[in-house]
Amino acid sequence: MNTAAAFYPVGTPGQPWGAPERAQWLARQTVQRSYAAEVVSKIDALRERFDVSQYGELDYPSGRYPLFAIRSRNWDEALPVMLVTGGVHGYETSGVQGALQFVDQHAADYTGRCNLLIAPCVSPWGYERIQRWNALALDPNRSFVPDSPAQESAALMALVAPLQGRFLVHIDLHETTDSDESEFRPALAARDGKPFEPGEIPDGFYLCADSLNPQPAFQQAVNAEVAKVTHIAPADAQGQIIGSPVVAPGVIEYPLKALGLCASITDARYTTTTEVYPDSPKATPQQCDLAQVAAVRGALDYALAHR
Repeated sequence: MNTAAAFYPVGTPGQPWGAPERAQWLARQTVQRSYAAEVVSKIDALRERFDVSQYGELDYPSGRYPLFAIRSRNWDEALPVMLVTGGVHGYETSGVQGALQFVDQHAADYTGRCNLLIAPCVSPWGYERIQRWNALALDPNRSFVPDSPAQESAALMALVAPLQGRFLVHIDLHETTDSDESEFRPALAARDGKPFEPGEIPDGFYLCADSLNPQPAFQQAVNAEVAKVTHIAPADAQGQIIGSPVVAPGVIEYPLKALGLCASITDARYTTTTEVYPDSPKATPQQCDLAQVAAVRGALDYALAHR
């Protein structure tokens, strides 16, 4: 029971997908919620207090999706820029809703202290279908590379390019869900023609730091703020979280740029990727949103105090 065929209905075990398999996978994806109703309407409600701009548009046969960024209204060229991204994986709901909640309830607290740039839903096609990949069966969060094949990733990189050299923080909001193990990792194994090897989903919040710029005190400050809202994920029996060694409570490290991860797209001194566990019996959806908000606040507060 450790082959892709045992877990995923698309493709032939041991053979990477071609165009027919990708088309078969795409045909399985259905709209389950509304980007316009759940995200764009909330962005529109912020227009009186913040500057909202469209920085791109996804163009798929199934439809077009405008991409929006929210900025501090009183942008000050003398201040550092703080980037918050959510919904790089569209199915990770609290990343999107947490980013929007942060803007609505807390962004004004940072007026005159920094410039905020928030891209709350990088992958709206995936948001509507509760899907990790985009319509081409590509993972946007492995596609932040030059000449990216993912529209979502390319658009975000173009948004931040003019501001390189000015970023102090980039915090990218994510979730680790039970569906990672039941759907998305089996799909990945099937797509790439590899065997599926079951893993363990951590129960709680954790962070992924950049192994080339880990900033451990910053990561600990973010987790300390989140711990006021929800629980931090413990290490498994091997001292790991999702297969990576735990370097501090609730912290693992990845080589962000080498993997094409979103948190690598700026030259910010402080970067991190949040991971909330929405399927925990010990956390509600509201707590998951609040955990993302707390993480953003913890990141900004630490960075402003340690510029």
